[in-house]
Amino acid sequence: MPRDPESQVMEKAYARWAPVYDMLCGPVFLNGRRASALAARAVGGRILEIGVGTGLSFDDYDASTEITGIDISEPMIARARLRAASGRFPHVKGLAVMDAHNLRYADASFDCVVGQFVITLVADPERVLSECARVVRPGGQIILVNHLYSERGLAAAVERLLAQQARSVGLRPEFPFQRLAAWAESHGGAELVERRKLKPFGVYTLVRFRRVERQSAAA
Repeated sequence: MPRDPESQVMEKAYARWAPVYDMLCGPVFLNGRRASALAARAVGGRILEIGVGTGLSFDDYDASTEITGIDISEPMIARARLRAASGRFPHVKGLAVMDAHNLRYADASFDCVVGQFVITLVADPERVLSECARVVRPGGQIILVNHLYSERGLAAAVERLLAQQARSVGLRPEFPFQRLAAWAESHGGAELVERRKLKPFGVYTLVRFRRVERQSAAA
């Protein structure tokens, strides 16, 4: 397993992307954003979106939800605040600069946590997932959408070849689903409820975990 990216590299990358993020990434991530928001709306209630970026996803939620968004990048959050200030998104209740490795929320504060194209970018994905599980109520969900590493074949070889260059601009293309599954097994408080490739090309994968009570040592 290649080493995880350093947080300083990621913050610098986000700052560079902020002015052009909507134009470059909006169309590319559209299907993934909508799929994860649709799954979150099915849960409803209080939703925390980690790595909310410039707030591109605000349009994908509705009045059945109360959205709180966080991002480690001040330039990204500044743009999200401008978008929220338009008055078009009354369901957006709060935006904050915050590190997803250390969420400043009480246990079981949310019905759902959404991570759109972020879990493969954070410095310590397992810690972020554990923080997400901590702030989700029992029965709530953690919903992720991402490109996940092709574990075999030509696609895997190409991703390994490009990985080093991709890391220099804050990307990590070689992140496998197995790493998410291993976290859930070791954590003991999350169960996989869905894993599916998204249409039309299957480039992105939607993954949903349900928050459950931790298994006792005797179980």
